[in-house]
Amino acid sequence: MLKIEDLYVKVADSLILQGVNLEINEGETHVLLGPNGGGKTTLLMSIMGMPKYKIVQGRIIFKGIDVTSLPAYERARLGIGIMFQKPPSIRGVKLSQIGEIALRGREDGDKIKSYAEALNLVSHMDRDLNYGFSGGELKRSELFQLLCQKPDLVLLDEPESGVDLDNISLIGGVINNLLNKENKIRERKTSGIIVTHTGYILEYVNADKGHILMDGKIICNGTPRDLFEEVKKYGYGRCIECL
Repeated sequence: MLKIEDLYVKVADSLILQGVNLEINEGETHVLLGPNGGGKTTLLMSIMGMPKYKIVQGRIIFKGIDVTSLPAYERARLGIGIMFQKPPSIRGVKLSQIGEIALRGREDGDKIKSYAEALNLVSHMDRDLNYGFSGGELKRSELFQLLCQKPDLVLLDEPESGVDLDNISLIGGVINNLLNKENKIRERKTSGIIVTHTGYILEYVNADKGHILMDGKIICNGTPRDLFEEVKKYGYGRCIECL
């Protein structure tokens, strides 16, 4: 599904990612752990093709296609979707309109209503996109858009940040839906990368592989829960000692 080869990325004049390699198979969910400023969000933004993230070396291969130089909208059309950690607010564009655009005529409008009901967003459909939304409402709005888009690769940047316990449970359930977790492993088609700082989302979403990203490099791989338990006990300093 996704292959990242020797990726170096600059933001402004700072080199953030320094030789990242990563492979994700169809149907796999990977978790990225790491301290703030380690490059987790930069990696997701680079995969999505956001303009200020400049790839200076390496390649991003998605479904066999080299997307390294493609703009974000073309990557979205190919099947990459993202939940932003801090999504923008857009006046004059309704949440329902974004849903219709994301559906792209693939399904009828009843799907928008069912997705809105599943995420407790029915009363938000005629509101300006993300304008005045709470932390939990922002996350649910992002998930609503992903449900409409139905991407093959889902990028989730700290889905549990700024969210209360009730919303985490709801969000976890919708993420499981997005990632086909109700299907048998061999039948899952959607892949995902979840960036988490707190690790709380792992209580609700079962991930296949985990990685620790520090100082722009993936320095450790393992099962997500084992990595998270080690970090909880010893902090990321233990990772440096291990190296």
